[in-house]
Amino acid sequence: MTTPEAAPRPGTRGAGFDPEQARRDVPILHRTVNGHPLVWFDNGATTQKPRQVIEALASYYGSANSNIHRGAHTLAREATEAYEEGRATVARFLGAASPDSVVFTRGTTEAVNLVAQTWGRANLGPGDEILVPVLEHHSNIVPWQMIAKERRARVVPVPLRADGSIDQDAFADLLSFRTRLVAVSHASNVLGTVPPVRRMTALAHRYGAKVLVDGAQAVAHFPVDVTESDADFYVFSGHKLYAPTGIGALYAKPDLLAGMAPWQGGGNMIDTVDFGRVTFAPVPHCFEAGTGHISGVVGLKAAIDWLTSFGREAVAAYETGLLEYAQQALAAVPGLAVLGSAPGRIAVLTFTLAGVDPADIARRLDQEGIAVRAGHHCAQPALRAYGLEAAARASLALYNTAEEVDRLVAALLRLRRDI
Repeated sequence: MTTPEAAPRPGTRGAGFDPEQARRDVPILHRTVNGHPLVWFDNGATTQKPRQVIEALASYYGSANSNIHRGAHTLAREATEAYEEGRATVARFLGAASPDSVVFTRGTTEAVNLVAQTWGRANLGPGDEILVPVLEHHSNIVPWQMIAKERRARVVPVPLRADGSIDQDAFADLLSFRTRLVAVSHASNVLGTVPPVRRMTALAHRYGAKVLVDGAQAVAHFPVDVTESDADFYVFSGHKLYAPTGIGALYAKPDLLAGMAPWQGGGNMIDTVDFGRVTFAPVPHCFEAGTGHISGVVGLKAAIDWLTSFGREAVAAYETGLLEYAQQALAAVPGLAVLGSAPGRIAVLTFTLAGVDPADIARRLDQEGIAVRAGHHCAQPALRAYGLEAAARASLALYNTAEEVDRLVAALLRLRRDI
């Protein structure tokens, strides 16, 4: 059996990325919890914020706070410029051709609901089908169930293989000219699976179906190019990407966005208003009713700038090495089983420990300053595919280290001995 000491540690020298560079920037990683240095292995739930993001928020509120788009004074112009620079940054980050294809939302969940309630309401009808893999987060299941019920369409689950990958043969068989949409995650929050999105999209397009990709768990871990993948819609949340909570984005192909009706009404999204007639602002502003999360956009831009400063390929290679090290190290814990073994996974380790409730695992680890998540991870169908209702999850990020993995394994070994 491999021990943590025997497992090869992921190297940093010559790899183009050193996690200590990132760690120095993240203040919360230097606090203690229950008398121990914090180990943050709950990145799948939310990531910690670098000082560059925190300082960007403080600078905005300290020197440029204003509402946007509607003012002629200096602060209004500066805030508007910062907001629209954020949109341009997101477009470049996703490989989108134009900032006008980016709509700001509160996060992935709101972005999915926006598509469901606008494009879905206009394009789904009785007998139409929406293919949704069993792998998905609830946020990419429930909105489709809601609109399907309203439009008398059907949500069709795509099964998983034993290794946690989407059954591609089943997917191909389920596609038909009744399929109007495929909703698929770019990376699973519970199994780490990275589906072949480009191939699935190409196949779906043969049937005239559109494809929405949930990138919430992908954008922090590897480069994304919506032009290359040919996704019709791509959604993500800033707080999974070292940015503040309450901000996210929807990318949509320009022709689709132009054909979608506004979802919410109010200020900012209009051109003219009378009691007999309303005309709307152009895309993307017609989808951003009311005052947007301006500081959130400022923080999102700062987070993207921070992440991309390290080199996306170098970060992805480091995280892959750290995942491999963690998998080998965890093999030393008797009775521990990691869910999913699909190749090319992101650094997510969801596991069970024989005879121990997942919630008890999380509580015990917290006593040693190690933060993991326990529960169904908003992915109940995926867990039930393994006969489970709950599991523990350690989700890793660029600022995590092999030494922290060793602390996790040592704590689990102590827990194992105590039961």
